[in-house]
Amino acid sequence: MVKSLWASVQGDPVFMRRVNGWLTMFWLAMIPISLVTGWVKSVVYVSALSLWALVSGHWSAWQAARVEVTQEAEARKREKEDLAGDVVTKLVEQTNVEPA
Repeated sequence: MVKSLWASVQGDPVFMRRVNGWLTMFWLAMIPISLVTGWVKSVVYVSALSLWALVSGHWSAWQAARVEVTQEAEARKREKEDLAGDVVTKLVEQTNVEPA
């Protein structure tokens, strides 16, 4: 159940864009809060930020790689298709062209 939910969430680019947008807004809001509260002087806080940076960086690289793999598969599929030949075959089947 959780695995299928996770797969459907990752397959939805609109949802992923919204999640990443809200996370970006959250971390932008945390900058002044961190400075005012003095959290930036905390080793634990800075370590947590570093871990989050690593995770989010790898996550975005993984998402980009997934898109590239999909694009490459679609390009290979298009290369194998003979669209012009299919159109000519369909025209020959559906029309009655005879010499004049």
